[in-house]
Amino acid sequence: MINRRAFASGLGLLLPALALDAASVSAQESPSPLPPAFLQLRDCSAEAQPISLTEREHRYERAQRRMHDSGLDAIVLAGGSSLVYFTGIHWRNSERLFVCVLPRSGAPFYVAPTFEEERARNLMQNAPGGQFSRVYTWQENEDPYALVPKGLGDLGIRSGKLGIEERVPFVFSDGIRSAAPAFTLASATPVTAGCRAVKSPAELALMQLANNVTLAVYRAAWQSITPGVTNRQVTAWISAGYQRSGFPGEASCQVDAYSALPHGSPQPQTIHEGSVVLLDDGCIVQGYQSDISRTFVLGKATDRMKQVFDIVHRAQSAALAAARPGVPCGSVDAAARKVITDSGFGPGYAHFTHRVGHGIGLDMHEWPYLVQGNPLPLQANMTFSDEPGIYLRGDFGVRLEDDMHITPDGARLFTPQSASIEQPFG
Repeated sequence: MINRRAFASGLGLLLPALALDAASVSAQESPSPLPPAFLQLRDCSAEAQPISLTEREHRYERAQRRMHDSGLDAIVLAGGSSLVYFTGIHWRNSERLFVCVLPRSGAPFYVAPTFEEERARNLMQNAPGGQFSRVYTWQENEDPYALVPKGLGDLGIRSGKLGIEERVPFVFSDGIRSAAPAFTLASATPVTAGCRAVKSPAELALMQLANNVTLAVYRAAWQSITPGVTNRQVTAWISAGYQRSGFPGEASCQVDAYSALPHGSPQPQTIHEGSVVLLDDGCIVQGYQSDISRTFVLGKATDRMKQVFDIVHRAQSAALAAARPGVPCGSVDAAARKVITDSGFGPGYAHFTHRVGHGIGLDMHEWPYLVQGNPLPLQANMTFSDEPGIYLRGDFGVRLEDDMHITPDGARLFTPQSASIEQPFG
């Protein structure tokens, strides 16, 4: 998780470079071919069905209803996962203003540099309202921010409340604030997260595929590790395994004492007989992410390792059992934490040092969060990680993570729980 956690929001743009870097590490440390288990992985890319324009149009309609309920007259999106969610447009943010403004009624409009107009229009062709959307352009010597209130005024919106999506750069929101004094700026999260948190059947299918692929790649890694293999070799294998499977992805591999650091360490590590190995992260399928952790021992585990694994396994099961529509998010964390605390690894965050889960979808970490004190009730078709852990600093750590889908009458994991610390895949 060292790299991926640090820049999860931009992962889709950076993964090709990461894959090349992993390949270079592999070439330096392991010039031999991929292990046989990885060569058996199949290309699954044809199974991924893109999100349709019709679905994006329904998303926009839901967003407009939520704007009405939240008292927002429009929301502003810059490059990032929410822009992709509503429009399908991938745009890398820079210092130059590019935004999409979704009004409470009518078609969206865009603000873009003049030299980017043709590219923007090409991308808009498959976005909701694309054929009706205006593009307001600006030259390099002009102030782009005045075009936001200009576009709103052309829609008859000359004052009110303007929602800013959380990933909009501060320089953009500050520029808009100065250029649009008749508007009050507010968070667009009730709209963006409110729509994105509840997944459609098409989204769930893409997430299921991502989880299936990740589990298959992890299994290949477990089958391939032998004493003397380094953690960097393992991460390079996994990157190559994802490429063979047809999707970008990566993994963190942490060994022994480093497995007790939830997000690991960049230090080079070597796996020995009896080592604890923690794999984490996942892949991206049509933008939708998986996030799975597996902890196992190479060879025979000690009784202490088995004990800790069993407690974490029970905590993961308790969180799964607690998750159902209407239950507060914080109650799911409490269910897992009680198992760990009652087993002598408390209190609080003493050894279970993080929340039990996070929302997942187009971002690896997205709203809402399964954390103590969060009163938000779960809804059917929300998706989360379920990832309790026990971390014994200087010794080893165990985290078991699968992604789960809230169903109308409970919750289910996308992938089977790890079977044991010595046989994680049964």
